[in-house]
Amino acid sequence: MATPATERPLIVWAVSDGRAGIEAQVTGLAGAVAARRKAKVVIKRVGWKGWIGRLPWWLNLLPKRFLSPESEVAPPWPDLWIAAGRATLPLSLRIKGWSGGQAYVVQVQDPRLPPSKFDLVIPPKHDRLAGDNVFPIIGSPGRVNADRLDGDLARFKDVLGPLPRPRVAVVIGGKSKAHDLSPIRAAAMAREIELPVTQESGSVMVTFTRRTPPQAQAILASRLRHLPGVIWDGTGDNPYFAYLAAADYILVTEDSTNLATDAASTGKPVFILKMDGESLKLRRFHEDLERLGAARPMGDSFHSWRYEPLAETDRAAAEVLTRYDAWKAARPAL
Repeated sequence: MATPATERPLIVWAVSDGRAGIEAQVTGLAGAVAARRKAKVVIKRVGWKGWIGRLPWWLNLLPKRFLSPESEVAPPWPDLWIAAGRATLPLSLRIKGWSGGQAYVVQVQDPRLPPSKFDLVIPPKHDRLAGDNVFPIIGSPGRVNADRLDGDLARFKDVLGPLPRPRVAVVIGGKSKAHDLSPIRAAAMAREIELPVTQESGSVMVTFTRRTPPQAQAILASRLRHLPGVIWDGTGDNPYFAYLAAADYILVTEDSTNLATDAASTGKPVFILKMDGESLKLRRFHEDLERLGAARPMGDSFHSWRYEPLAETDRAAAEVLTRYDAWKAARPAL
């Protein structure tokens, strides 16, 4: 439902601790809300003074006092509070009271708290969280949309346009609670990538995340450098979305929900690269993607197929606005 021209825009805060993967989820969802409703999105990166940030979040009993000055969590309060990450929980639990009940609170990911403490919780389906105010989605909210892909592809067309097809985007994650990328696994992964690219006379577009271990990154870059293509060294503009847009195939490591969700949002064949370690939750997520026809485990060759691009961020944004409108209509007039 569009906002009438006479109404002011919704004020939407996208709140995280600033880590790239977490911020991408809240800014992606907030952006999708703004695409459906006139809105002003404000990005908030919260931090904590001194040792407070090292404590379990539930021991942070006076969060206003211990916020870092640059956090800027202060009135005027937003209409929609969209937050993710453990660092935001002391604030998400209190913003309703601080705002006099004026803020609608959306928590992305599983907060590991009763969902009733928030207006709406949007967890990944593979976390298996349920409740009346829970709206599970496959993967995580993200920033992939046609406009972003087209815009970034145009910016990098001089670099990516001449690359031979098939163009293979290779997105490498790294160390997490469940996974790692050892030098031995990195070397094996390089061989897995090199073989089918060489067989098809294609090219690679390689990018790493901040979590990629330096030694693994060095091994992969060294062993893939002889192939036609580009390997982003982390300097200059980030070509990540341009790689997704230019790719015929997308390879992502198994450690990240965000990376696989972004890839599946393009409608292009996605291959999952094995890492060291194991995660039952991520295995369930990859199985969901396989059932949708979006992703398959990496093998020794490429093959094409078609599927409907994942659009969970848009679906979540529509749900947020539907529930927000119902919540606002049920509130007594001020």
